[in-house]
Amino acid sequence: MTAVRMAAAVLITWGVLIVLLLAPSLLPDHWQYYVYSPASVGLWLPAMLVAPAVVCFVGWPWIRSGRR
Repeated sequence: MTAVRMAAAVLITWGVLIVLLLAPSLLPDHWQYYVYSPASVGLWLPAMLVAPAVVCFVGWPWIRSGRR
C-alpha cells in the first residue's frame, strides 16, 4: 500500500506541474513569450524531478501509515 500512495503522490505532483505549465496558455499571446521563456521552462523541467521527492519526503507520515 505504501507504493500505491507514493505513486499517487508522484502522479498528482506531476499533474499539478503540468497544469501549471499549461495554465498560462489562456493568457494573451504577447504575455506567453515571458511566461514560456527558456528560463521558466528550464526551471520547470528540474521541478518535475525534484518536486515529487519533496512531496514524498514531506508526506512520508501519510504515505507510511495512511493516516493524517
